[in-house]
Amino acid sequence: MIISIASGKGGTGKTTVAVNLALSLSSAYVGTIQIIDCDVEEPNAHIFLKPHITKTLPISIPVPRVIEKRCTYCGKCQEVCVYNAIAVIKNSTQNDPLTDSQTSAPGGKVLIFPELCHSCGGCSLFCPEKAIEEVGREIGIIQIGTAGNIEFVDGKLNIGEAMSPPLIRAVKKNITNNKVVIIDAPPGTSCPVIGSIKGSDYCILVTEPTPFGMNDLILAVEVIRKLNIAFGVVINRTDIPTASGQTGYQEVENYCSKENIPVLMRIPFDRKIAESYSKGIPMVEFIPEYITKFIQLFNNIKKSNHK
Repeated sequence: MIISIASGKGGTGKTTVAVNLALSLSSAYVGTIQIIDCDVEEPNAHIFLKPHITKTLPISIPVPRVIEKRCTYCGKCQEVCVYNAIAVIKNSTQNDPLTDSQTSAPGGKVLIFPELCHSCGGCSLFCPEKAIEEVGREIGIIQIGTAGNIEFVDGKLNIGEAMSPPLIRAVKKNITNNKVVIIDAPPGTSCPVIGSIKGSDYCILVTEPTPFGMNDLILAVEVIRKLNIAFGVVINRTDIPTASGQTGYQEVENYCSKENIPVLMRIPFDRKIAESYSKGIPMVEFIPEYITKFIQLFNNIKKSNHK
């Protein structure tokens, strides 16, 4: 079973839920639990799990390289590339002083912008002179290890890289389908999130009872429904005081009730939880009674997923 943990915004507690759910299940179920940290721009599950890394793999994507001696600067590659990763600059037209006519100077320049390249291969496929070859460009690494009986995989995108989905896809290739797999997805509702949660059996949306949390929860729900993935909500810091002095922002609860979205778990605004987080200690180790609550969360998912 593959369970992804997502949210419309950052800072709601995705990693908190992912890590503590994995640890709770690892203490109660026979077999290995696998946690996949797909938040490759800011992976932080390792801070709490402290895994022993056994393997580090560099990940590269193919990008074009021009074979200058074959190139005629026809511009076909630029025309084909919908991502504007290639620009062809032909030498400018010149006046011939003997004939007083204009002639085109031979040659030119092909500019490649590898950060924009989506590795579709179209430029090399359609080049009439076969003047484009593909070479590997490293975009990040994958780390594989263990934390007790939890299998751990995460990815780290190189600084300055613009696109994380290729690395996320490489991370997800390490999923073992016959195990309980927990995916810690990036925040938001853009391509990295969709790439992370796609193929999940169930998605947990972690939100907070604030106007911002409410707004981004609605966006996340729309995405999950488009992907046709079963889902439920975990409300973190559920009793946080509002500006009006009330406890919690009730609109989140009202929205879930109106949309028939199951609220799988409510995590209170608790100083002990904040202290454990600040020390890099998982909640279930700092407050062991939460093990039962996270196991119940998993049981609720199994029940709702088999209806």
